[in-house]
Amino acid sequence: MEEARGVVKHVLLAKFKDDISPDKIEDLIKGYANLVNHIEPMKAFHWGKDVSIENLHQGFTHIFESSFGSTEGVAEYVSHPKHVEFANLFLAHLDKVLVIDYKPTTVRC
Repeated sequence: MEEARGVVKHVLLAKFKDDISPDKIEDLIKGYANLVNHIEPMKAFHWGKDVSIENLHQGFTHIFESSFGSTEGVAEYVSHPKHVEFANLFLAHLDKVLVIDYKPTTVRC
């Protein structure tokens, strides 16, 4: 197994509150995606909705993944004023949230 050098993934699982409209959710996702244009250490952003047939989502409906070059980059992102402002707005619309940062490991067979 080989740990990716420097690369760190920041993953957020979310369940939006029941009264949040699909249009508002779309606006929030666009705002989240736009952070990559303002916060230099944030190298990439991906998101999606749960499509699993296993029903093990524990209520989480959306996943957001950001890529960084280092754990220091994640720390810079977390404390960046644009992130802080957006996070306060975004989190107010969530019923559940889970955040995990990890360094990807490649398994070579």
